Amino acid sequence: MSKATVHAGGSTIPEGRRAWNTFCVILSIAAILLYFLLHYASHFESRIQHIPLWLATAVGGIPLVFDLSRQAIRKQFGADFLAGLSIVTASLMGQYLIATIIVLMLSGGQGLEAFATRRASSVLNALARRLPNVAHRFENGLTEEIAVDEIRIGDHLIVFPHEICPVDGTVEAGTGTMDESFLTGEPFRIRKVTGSQVISGALNEDSALSIVADKLAIDSRYSRIMQVMQAAENDPPRIRRMADQLGAWYTPIALAIALTGWLASGDPDRFLAVLVIATPCPLLLAIPISVIGAISLSAKRGIVIKKPVVLEQIGKIQTMFFDKTGTLTYGEPTVTGILCFSDADANEILGLAASLEQYSKHPLARAILDTAQQRQISLRPVSNISEKPGEGLRGIVDGRNIMITGRRRLTPEMGMLLPPQSSGMDCVLIVEGRLSGLIQFHDRPRNEGRPFIRHLKPKHHIRRLIILSGDRDSEVKHLAEIVGIEDVRSNQTPEQKVSIVREETRNGPTLYLGDGINDAPAMMAATVGVAFGQNSDITAEAAGAVILEPSLGKVDELLHIGMQMRRIALQSAVGGMVLSSVGMIAAVLGLLPPLVGAIGQEVIDLLAVLNAVRASIPPRELQDF
Repeated sequence: MSKATVHAGGSTIPEGRRAWNTFCVILSIAAILLYFLLHYASHFESRIQHIPLWLATAVGGIPLVFDLSRQAIRKQFGADFLAGLSIVTASLMGQYLIATIIVLMLSGGQGLEAFATRRASSVLNALARRLPNVAHRFENGLTEEIAVDEIRIGDHLIVFPHEICPVDGTVEAGTGTMDESFLTGEPFRIRKVTGSQVISGALNEDSALSIVADKLAIDSRYSRIMQVMQAAENDPPRIRRMADQLGAWYTPIALAIALTGWLASGDPDRFLAVLVIATPCPLLLAIPISVIGAISLSAKRGIVIKKPVVLEQIGKIQTMFFDKTGTLTYGEPTVTGILCFSDADANEILGLAASLEQYSKHPLARAILDTAQQRQISLRPVSNISEKPGEGLRGIVDGRNIMITGRRRLTPEMGMLLPPQSSGMDCVLIVEGRLSGLIQFHDRPRNEGRPFIRHLKPKHHIRRLIILSGDRDSEVKHLAEIVGIEDVRSNQTPEQKVSIVREETRNGPTLYLGDGINDAPAMMAATVGVAFGQNSDITAEAAGAVILEPSLGKVDELLHIGMQMRRIALQSAVGGMVLSSVGMIAAVLGLLPPLVGAIGQEVIDLLAVLNAVRASIPPRELQDF
């Protein structure tokens, strides 16, 4: 990948250009300070006072002439074009201080633009760093360390505790647990026994596993996600800056007025005066200052704005995508039901199960123990505990043989007594060989989920709400009914998520809210990507904004901060252009000489900037649900 950053509008800003902008900013500030120092030292001649300004104007202006030429050839007449033309005009007038100030504003604005770029290389580097470089191959009774690229289909590999699985494969020996949540979206750690499938990128936990490689590293799940990410980086949503949108019509109007004044009067000074008063400093300063104020406010509220263009776009979102696990849910299994098939009541079933589960590392054990603690159920002594792969958890509680297992391990006679498999997960309790209870689990929805979802359309005018998840259909629909979302897309791979998001983005601005690695490519494809929490550095890199505290209320705060920023930025920019337009009319009528026009423009700039600073002040309502 070339050493360049991706601009919010899809273009690239080379590293050298960014360094040049920084140099021009420093040079312009130094030139202005030196000018005033020499100006107030009366023994210096006027010509000497202007030398620093000549230097800054030449250094910043000469490259700009080439940019102006290219923009004119491409018929691109945005805010930068008018600013550049104003520098040339001010220089021809001998107004070098004004020309230097405009150089400073233009270079500073481009610097802020570079700050808003997508850091494609950092996202891909984060993905690459997470994937291991080496694997452990077992061959001829010996274990050797090899590069991941050397793995071949059928190789016998060992994945040690706390290592990341290098390729997709099948467990051939060992029992343990893998955390696949960042890849699959499933909220539970997955138990692995002989015959279980493992996927690259999953984190192995406490036990070593022997696996057989089913795919090459390049064809495995994690590498495919990297490939999708690369494709999403190379084809980002194309977004026009607010300043360019306004400048697209402001610039030709200003030029037309300036030419009219010149042609009607025959006085070229009127052309120069109009351009000076028309210099779009409110566009070049007020909008970036509004953005910086909103970034500061967001940071104080626990929201990190990584790509400032998010603040310009978030108030125009038409479609909002939600990942399920960890976003609309807490990402933790919770006991939601206990069915009894014997004389024992629910608390008795729960007490027996919790007494046995206290010795298990199964993903559902914690949910059972937490529920027992909430109900103040005392745990009982347990003996003869065993948990053989594929046979469930066994032990003796109160002199009775107890077993906890899955419904697939039941005899056909027992299975017929159970209700059909519904959303969520479940386990069965067998006492002395007889079916005694069924414990059901769901990923717990966030308490604020339903009110948050219900307020998005009336309060924020978001037209479509979609759950886009890799989870099972029954599980996603169960949650959708709880939170009130009708459009559900379940069992989606990262590739499918990207395709759906891109299709919707073609029809209007989109926002994707998620928290896992599998969400990162879709975030890149959406107009705005928001990472929920800091579970994954990769997701945080891919997102335009990161919500540090996993709360939907913070997402609402981001929506309000973005809307306020856009409103204030438009007030400052449009208000400044209206005042400049009044000045242009006065200039074209000969009522405003160039020097007075330059002073008037500075007053307009000051008003626009003071208004833009309000973006750092919290609005009266940061949450409205």
